[in-house]
Amino acid sequence: MKFDDQKIRNIGISAHIDSGKTTLSERILFYTKRIHAIHDVKGKDGVGATMDSMDLEKERGITIASAATYCEWKGHEINIIDTPGHVDFTIEVERSLRVLDGAILVLCSVGGVQSQSITVDHQMKRYKVPCIAFINKCDRSGANPFRVIEQLRTKLGHNAVAMQIPIGLETDLEGVVDLVAMKAVYFDGDNGEDIRVEDIPPQLVAEAKAKREELIDKASLFSDELTEAILEEKDITSEMLYAAIRKGTLKRELTPVYMGSAYKNKAVQPLLDGVTYLLPAPSEVENIALDMDNNEEPVVLTSDSGKPIIALAFKLEDGQYGQLTYIRVYEGTVEKGSTIVNVRNGKKVKVGRVVRMHADQMEDVDALRAGYIGALFGIECSSGDTFVSPGLNMTMTSMYVPKPVISLAIVPKDNKAQMAMSKALNRFSKEDPTFKSYVDHETNETIIEGMGELHLDIYVERMKREYNAEVITGNPRVAYRETITQRADFNYTHKKQTGGSGQFGRIAGYIEPISDAEFVFENKIFGGSIPTQYIPACEKGFKQSMAKGPKLEFPITGVKVVINDGASHAVDSSDMAFQAAARGAFKEAYLRAKPVVHEPIMKVVVETPTEFQGSVMGLLNQRRGMIIGSQDEGVMCVIEAQVPLGEMFGFSTILRSSTQGKAQFTMEFALYRQVPQSIAEKIALEVAQNKKTAA
Repeated sequence: MKFDDQKIRNIGISAHIDSGKTTLSERILFYTKRIHAIHDVKGKDGVGATMDSMDLEKERGITIASAATYCEWKGHEINIIDTPGHVDFTIEVERSLRVLDGAILVLCSVGGVQSQSITVDHQMKRYKVPCIAFINKCDRSGANPFRVIEQLRTKLGHNAVAMQIPIGLETDLEGVVDLVAMKAVYFDGDNGEDIRVEDIPPQLVAEAKAKREELIDKASLFSDELTEAILEEKDITSEMLYAAIRKGTLKRELTPVYMGSAYKNKAVQPLLDGVTYLLPAPSEVENIALDMDNNEEPVVLTSDSGKPIIALAFKLEDGQYGQLTYIRVYEGTVEKGSTIVNVRNGKKVKVGRVVRMHADQMEDVDALRAGYIGALFGIECSSGDTFVSPGLNMTMTSMYVPKPVISLAIVPKDNKAQMAMSKALNRFSKEDPTFKSYVDHETNETIIEGMGELHLDIYVERMKREYNAEVITGNPRVAYRETITQRADFNYTHKKQTGGSGQFGRIAGYIEPISDAEFVFENKIFGGSIPTQYIPACEKGFKQSMAKGPKLEFPITGVKVVINDGASHAVDSSDMAFQAAARGAFKEAYLRAKPVVHEPIMKVVVETPTEFQGSVMGLLNQRRGMIIGSQDEGVMCVIEAQVPLGEMFGFSTILRSSTQGKAQFTMEFALYRQVPQSIAEKIALEVAQNKKTAA
């Protein structure tokens, strides 16, 4: 049974911090009658926005986890996922985009395209998500939507085109001119719910005509019918224009731009119309699964509810009623009582409760059809797992997960906290693939790793709140790496005679630096001087050596190992012997290959009032920062720099105090770079001291 899904939209709202996307979600829920009162993110009433349901989110006024909510607009069902804008929570954005069919990219009409907008845009490209843009905050001083459209073209490479022009800007913002219908739209009533459509004000007619020409011109590339109408000078209908714009949007070759002010309740309804007119239904998006029985051959899914089930678990949450698993159904129908299989571990699971979410409230349903997003109760799984009908062996392509760049030692305050902490860590690492925890066997400390200071802070805070696990945190540690800078030969013999059969293995070859991989092993042995059955053991031995450098004990990357000679013994050679020989050979060559330490360099973007520009640049320079560029955006100035992560600890406090709390910054991992000699010596000293204290 093919169910008509033309009336479903799965969309995400993603953007830079503070460009107003949670406020926009709140207004959308209000106009679609999902909520009956508006609460703002940092509102005076202390309720907090509906989509920010975690206490921590309400306190900090930022969105951490992406809440999924559905609502209805003009006969369409819209599933909205509100994603966090902070770089430390990028995995949440990645996950949401993976299951969405379209997105609204929210931009601030003053700030324009900012660093996180660029990150989010890269992610949208990676998952080929068609998007429409909404330029928010047109009521703020310095608002300039057309400059933002220009930035969309130059900075993000979008073929952006205005669907509207504002009627007045800053405090004079009254409404918008709809360039498709060529009408002025005003928003009356206490909350802008009464829409009034009138003729365009005379002073804007010329501008509206010019912008409409531009819109028609760009849209005509996607429709022969529209091109013919232009050439024959026929009337261009709204339907014709929307059909052409939609084609371009779905191909990701056109980005329609809406504008308004969510906070002032202006022009949110036309944006909802844009979602229903221009963004794709689930069946219009190509989703690919990999057939595990057929060598991971890609299979295009059809969004057919009558077929066997294929669904992806994209987010886990521990609610008060047990584990909640958010899923997106790509094919088939997930019904109450049906049996599904987790492809990763082959476990069969019976579906108990099926719900659809509205932030943190739920609504029970009997089934989720293809194209729907919902949640299941009490299913053990990890985020990113694929569920299928029994007998099917397909997996949705796995999500890209960035590696952690920062770690922190945590110690529970007492035994009770120890139990709660291990429970919390187990859940968090299941929920968030970029959060990892392990026990350091040398120091016996529990180490947590993540994407930034804020990321780890939030988890430590959540341990305390949700699990009553009081922990003491150590100083953050940087994930340093070691690598080599020149070629070094080795010729190593491992010999051990202890009565009975001994151990023997000789390996010769060389190691050399390689820039585009972590580890490459090449076997150039001819004539069988090392029998082929021992080659994997040699590789394993070299790989084991890469886990820890012989001196500083950081992981080693960027090494190519080539073996070209060796010797074996008919009785004494074994896998163990060749593994040991490889470890010895690596150690011998590594110290001669001039090893150096590499440190993670972060891309830091600071947004500050212009009067503090000099002092902020000074702060970055003191931290071995390299300023890449700065641009003035009216009263604010944006500075981009590359700074070593090791120098960024506690930066937020210092930045706040030197800018009267008016500046904010984001940072994300950029690259690894060699540390200067003086810093390398300092690191070596620290390592030696840590060893002493551990001993």
